Amino acid sequence: MIDDEESKTAIWNNPEYRPDLAFAKLTDDMVERLTPYGREEAFPAEVPLFTCGERQVDMFVVLEGQVDISLPLANGESTVIAHHRKFDFSGELNLLTSQGTLVNARTVKESRILRISRGELQKLMRAEGDIANLITSATVWRRIGILAEENAGIVLRGSTNDAATTELQRFLVRNSYPHKIVSPSPQEISQSDAGSLLPAVKLSDGRLLHRPTITQLADELGITELPDPEMIYDVAVVGAGPAGLAAAVYAASEGLCTIAIESTAPGGQAAASSKIENYLGFPTGVSGQRLASRAQLQALKFGVRFAISRETVTAEQIDGIHKLTLAGGIPVRSRAVIVASGAQYRKLSVENFSEFENRGIYYAATAMESVFCREKEVIVVGGGNSAGQAALFLSGIAKHVHHIIRAESLAQTMSQYLISRLESSSRITLYDQSEIVKLEGNSSSLENVTWTNRSTGESIVKPIGNVFVMIGAEPNSGWLYGTVQLDKKGFIITGGTEGFESTPYATSVPGMFAVGDVRSKSVKRVASAVGEGSVVIADVHRYLADHRNNLPAEPNSALAAMRSVSAATSSST
Repeated sequence: MIDDEESKTAIWNNPEYRPDLAFAKLTDDMVERLTPYGREEAFPAEVPLFTCGERQVDMFVVLEGQVDISLPLANGESTVIAHHRKFDFSGELNLLTSQGTLVNARTVKESRILRISRGELQKLMRAEGDIANLITSATVWRRIGILAEENAGIVLRGSTNDAATTELQRFLVRNSYPHKIVSPSPQEISQSDAGSLLPAVKLSDGRLLHRPTITQLADELGITELPDPEMIYDVAVVGAGPAGLAAAVYAASEGLCTIAIESTAPGGQAAASSKIENYLGFPTGVSGQRLASRAQLQALKFGVRFAISRETVTAEQIDGIHKLTLAGGIPVRSRAVIVASGAQYRKLSVENFSEFENRGIYYAATAMESVFCREKEVIVVGGGNSAGQAALFLSGIAKHVHHIIRAESLAQTMSQYLISRLESSSRITLYDQSEIVKLEGNSSSLENVTWTNRSTGESIVKPIGNVFVMIGAEPNSGWLYGTVQLDKKGFIITGGTEGFESTPYATSVPGMFAVGDVRSKSVKRVASAVGEGSVVIADVHRYLADHRNNLPAEPNSALAAMRSVSAATSSST
């Protein structure tokens, strides 16, 4: 990572690694402006400043001396990835989160260092724009470098067509956690006692986790971020898809103390899109994962807290304060709530469909899934833009794409530019008025797919092992049954007349708003979700102002804490 400038796998879709951005130095003026936020400390040589796994690690600016950053490897050893000297600073992406750090820091010789605590770091990130941008950029590029290290992070041992392995891999990829996939030997798989222990995760300290759940793995790796149970946040955003991330960014940038709650990883369904070509400002398109990563980083820059790896299970309002309960009984209290929990993928009505999920049937067509499809025939099911983008993406990798839709044409559900590209591709065949009726395979993978034309009755059987299902979604609103008004399909009703505030995003519960795909009659597009997430913050401000007298005294609220931060920042600068 110190000298390597080759193309690297990264959280932003394989950008060219930029060590000049990863290790940009602070200027004399920047260090002078940073000084009021920290305190100078002297350290002798060979003193650890922090170790891998620690949370809420301070930022260290080297004034004199040298600090080496080392990365623990999967083989139990470690490698030095950076030498911090005068006006260099420590920290990678975890500097902006409460997740465990991935690296160690140790003084090489006697050093004089400016130590900046997390609280003071949040103040300077809001007040010193140029420094905040430099720090933000560096933390991302440093994580990119760590992800590119061949033996960094953990080892995930499991078969590529195993559903549990795929689920764990997707979680690690979407959370930008360094890992290496190792396929077990045939002998290892055939042994029943060993097979029942796969997939297995080997941690950097040598310990093994056999068939861990997502929550267990997140807790063990330090990915889990849990809320402060004593804090009353100004606004809690449930869901970190495009709508939720936009709401979090706008809320935090406008001075509201904000927490975003996400059960798996930021991005929502949009993160599964290989490319979004009609999103404003990206003329050549942008992958859903890249868009989500940038939005999350933007939220972190403005001080949004994230609660990762716990689902929201209940919601209630007590004395004007909303209490959300996360899985495991973890409480979150806030003065307002924005529900942006999105939707979950809809499944095909085929008898043994669930048997092949994540081992032949997928809901996303990204670089991770594409490795299963090289020079093979694949199926895409669905008539929306996401299905069209998936078919085009896979046509450049697979031998042939069979695109199946129930409708007579794509005209009513897909953008014309996508239809034109699908029709002009010799590697894509469209089957209209058709549906999959049979799936066949063994205990480890899908092998044959049968689909039928409902108009002619003709059936086609193909030896296909990869099916991408993109037929819409159902709202993630089960945790709100009995709390807010829902329509017949479970989407949240907003902007009604009786019992609602006069805004398109207000639910039947005062102070609770809904945006994005989970909202009834919303337009299921990334751009509209982002728009709703940004606009709803005006309603939140209005609600907080109108109900200030009915809420707990401000000294006990997060808004008071935020104001004290702003006041302290002003006095220090």
